[in-house]
Amino acid sequence: MVQHIVQQKEVHYLWQKGRTYYFVRRIPKDIQEHYSSSRVVICLKTNIRDKALRLSRSFAQRLEDYWLSLRLSKIDIPAVHLLRDKPVTTSTTQSLSEALELYLRLKGTGKDKVFRRGAERNIGFVVQVLGDRPLDEYSSADAASYRDYLLNKGLTTNSVKRNFSTIRSIINLCIQEYGLDCRNPFSRVYLPDLNDSKKRKPIPVDNIRQIQKDCMTMDDDVRWLVALISDTGMRLSEAAGFHINDINLDNDIPYIDLKPHPWRGLKTRGSQRQIPLVGASLWTAKRIKETNSDAVYAFPRYNNTSTTNGNSASAAINKWLKPRVPEGCVVHSFRHSMRDRLREVQCPADMIDQIGGWSTAGIGQAYGEGYSLEYKSNYLSLANLVE
Repeated sequence: MVQHIVQQKEVHYLWQKGRTYYFVRRIPKDIQEHYSSSRVVICLKTNIRDKALRLSRSFAQRLEDYWLSLRLSKIDIPAVHLLRDKPVTTSTTQSLSEALELYLRLKGTGKDKVFRRGAERNIGFVVQVLGDRPLDEYSSADAASYRDYLLNKGLTTNSVKRNFSTIRSIINLCIQEYGLDCRNPFSRVYLPDLNDSKKRKPIPVDNIRQIQKDCMTMDDDVRWLVALISDTGMRLSEAAGFHINDINLDNDIPYIDLKPHPWRGLKTRGSQRQIPLVGASLWTAKRIKETNSDAVYAFPRYNNTSTTNGNSASAAINKWLKPRVPEGCVVHSFRHSMRDRLREVQCPADMIDQIGGWSTAGIGQAYGEGYSLEYKSNYLSLANLVE
């Protein structure tokens, strides 16, 4: 009886014109908005009834399925409140925080706290913006959005490039160490060159002379540090963190033997050097030896057994320097000034690099012992006479 009803319904969809059969079906009212006609009419291209019935059943079923999808699209998804905000990850790749831990364990040995703090800060920003995910779940689009986040925070493009350089190194090391089958999503992100970096200005020589006079008048440890930097071109952290015995006044040419210590490392291998003492720097060295002969540190205020507080020194000195230097000049500007002063007396470029601890291009520059104290002292003495 049921089979007979179904067959009668199927027959109802057939219409014969001449000898040819057609499939004809009225479109339900609730989905008529999707059609330009009220009926579906399809030529079955046959005059054989049994074949027409089979085709009719097939068309009817496909239409029912399609109409069901149209109806479902109009209703709310059942149990949508049970969906997770994020799918449960099934990745077995190391996470970004695990990559950082590996990086610090393998490359952090012998490095100072600045190295660790920089890596942790840069990865911390990524986690803050993108989350701590397995490495293969980050995309280049994620890295691009992180770039935009940094630029919107006001970082210069050079700062963003340094940030990305650290992140790439951390991820690359993890990929290599664990043989991961994924690429580094931070490796090919476009970093624009917006020419927005702030170039530090050198301090004019006249200002340096007056600052040195002020240092000798005030004659305290903060001013000693300023005077020492003014005629050596040392980095602030280098000068603030050396040992009292790094000062050698008994040599024919007084000098500072700048080398790493447990509380203060050096920026590069080339930063370890011997710097002749002339002018205000020689005056400072003598004052330190006279006053702190029994001390471990040349500047105890900024040191302890584990660290040199360069930030504290920088803040105090820059505040004192501000009314004494042109706008845009800071304590680091003494390094720029020293390079200009040495250029003025035609000091060889590679000797300038050796005095200041700057990286020198070329493999050949790494060979030999470099210039003697005598030659460096001669040029520093001439630079001290520059007006």
